This record gives sequence, structure tokens and C-alpha cells, in this order.
Amino acid sequence: MEKIIRNLSIGLIILMIFAPLGLLAVGETFGEWGPEEIKEKLGIVPPGLEEFSDLWSAPMPDYDFAGGSESMTMSSVAYILSAVVGVVICGGLLYFIGKKAAKN
Repeated sequence: MEKIIRNLSIGLIILMIFAPLGLLAVGETFGEWGPEEIKEKLGIVPPGLEEFSDLWSAPMPDYDFAGGSESMTMSSVAYILSAVVGVVICGGLLYFIGKKAAKN
């Protein structure tokens, strides 16, 4: 079991390091649209999206630091940090949910 966890951890670390490869992609990111982009693409904004779009704002909008610079290095660091935060939050939630489920 420990070997599986070690291998999965190594895989996650590698994926986090390669996260900035998205900066090299041409065009827009699929699925990361706000109400403005959806209105532009579909012609309408679903009522629920319009109503709740201001309810949550991302901790690192656009994967950038507050007042971030346009350098590739800083953008890469921000992408990696976003990946680390996401893995920690998701892993922590799964850990606590697993512990709770194991008790039952």
C-alpha cells in the first residue's frame, strides 16, 4: 500500500510541475468561461449562472498573484501554486471523507 501511495504522490508532483504547459497553448481555455463569454458563445446566459456567478470568486483568479506580472516565470510559479493548492484541498477533503466513511 505504501508503494502505491508513493507512486501516486510522485505522479501528482510530476503533473503539478507540468501544469504551466497550459501557458504554451494557443487559444482560449475550454470551460473556463464567465457569463460574458457564455453570452458571446450561446447568445444567452442561463439564469442560474447569471444569478450565482458573483457568489464565489477564486482564490487566485486567472492563476495569477494579486497585481501579478506578465513574466512567464511568475505565471509558471502561479500555475504550480494553483495546482498545489488544488491537490491539497481535494486530497484533504478525500482524506477526511474517507476517514468518516471508514468509521461507519
